[in-house]
Amino acid sequence: MNVELARHILHATDWAIFGYFVALNSSYLMLIVLAGLEFGRHLRRTPFAGQDDMFRSPLTLPVSVIVPAHNEGAGIVAAVQAMTSLRYPRYEVVVVDDGSADDTFEQLRRHFDLVEVPRVVPDEVAYTGQVLSVHVARANPETLTVVRKTNGGKSDALNVGINLARHPLICMVDADSVLDPDALLSVAKPFGDDPLRVAACGGVVRIANGCQVVGGRVVDVRMPRTWLVRVQVVEYLRAFLMGRTGWSRLGGLVVISGAFGIFRRDLVVKIGGMAHDTVGEDAELVVRLHHYLRERGEDYRVIFVAEPVSWSEAPGSLRVLGRQRHRWHRGIAEILSKHRRMILNPRYGRIGLLALPYYVAFELLAPFIELSALVLVPLGLWADAIDLDFAWRFALVAYGYGLLVSLVSLFIEEVSFHRYPRWTDLLRGVLAAIVENFGYRQILALWQVSGAAHAWRGRPAVWGAMQRQGFDTIPADAADLAA
Repeated sequence: MNVELARHILHATDWAIFGYFVALNSSYLMLIVLAGLEFGRHLRRTPFAGQDDMFRSPLTLPVSVIVPAHNEGAGIVAAVQAMTSLRYPRYEVVVVDDGSADDTFEQLRRHFDLVEVPRVVPDEVAYTGQVLSVHVARANPETLTVVRKTNGGKSDALNVGINLARHPLICMVDADSVLDPDALLSVAKPFGDDPLRVAACGGVVRIANGCQVVGGRVVDVRMPRTWLVRVQVVEYLRAFLMGRTGWSRLGGLVVISGAFGIFRRDLVVKIGGMAHDTVGEDAELVVRLHHYLRERGEDYRVIFVAEPVSWSEAPGSLRVLGRQRHRWHRGIAEILSKHRRMILNPRYGRIGLLALPYYVAFELLAPFIELSALVLVPLGLWADAIDLDFAWRFALVAYGYGLLVSLVSLFIEEVSFHRYPRWTDLLRGVLAAIVENFGYRQILALWQVSGAAHAWRGRPAVWGAMQRQGFDTIPADAADLAA
């Protein structure tokens, strides 16, 4: 290959990457605009939504809240306190301790006065671990159940919870999550509004680091103390709040976070519960649900509601964050590979023709393109295949345009929900959106590429541990004394 041909190939490749980043950030911006329109519609309807009527109605569908837990001793009490005091007419909380090696169970036993009961776990969906014991809260055995089992992974823990669930709706919540009081009422409302079609509904996940928790409630919302977690706040707003709301409006939602999602139990049982062959079991369940319902030609809805909030602890160190993002991207690769027959298949409607191809092009491949750009653009400058003007335009599209998308997300969130009351927190959010482009995005791409590579090479996956620091928790009685 002569030098001139190599230069032309490099020139064409750099322009192709330039076009990719234009398309990527434009798609993000489109989803954010759709989310903004949906927020406006939601806020106009909120005063007439009838949540109080739903709370008082005897016809409101009861919910089983399933909480898989593995080494969650630092924050499990605050999370379960919040879940057992939700504003909802009838529900139960099922905590599945999946072979924790720390004091997770002891914390629960001591704070909720657990007693062991003889209870047989059904096998409607398959699970592999051994159930060691079942416990209930002495004061309110109908509300809280805690199951101890040998370690089998998050999917296995969820399947045990699904088997024990007694109600027609199941809500899957991470053990490090603290729910807002009306969160369950809001996320279950679509099932009451459209009971024949709604199959699943996801809710917003926000970062609790730096917030103050009193009696299992987030009472003071603040931006986290470290820049690493502040950048994740911007990410969550852009991806979880804006992106998923936009996809919900398009009718193409394929991801409901395992940190907060609600499903019809009968459908989950019919499709076999949570899959054991992927680390992205939450998203895989949603894609499999689409697959099942589309195959049968049923009229259904999978939606996202912006108002209910689950507060979750984000990784505070690069090591833990790396494991999390490696696992997330591995899950995307596994899910798309497992359901590749749906991609570009008209039989699956907008899921097969729009949503899944988008995830291949702009979620799965994005970190590969990002890392390629870091090599090929400087190489193009060195080989005189591109000039400095192109390099500046490329930086503006790849990073400046991305920054604009993040700032628009922050603006729409502030106008719609005003979760951060201090202007200093908003300023930190803006600075975090800038900081994200310098080092964070690049190392994130490395972790993501590694995760996808492990999936494609068939490396064994495990439910990795995340060291919890716990929330800034104040007991309810201490808060009352302070007041």
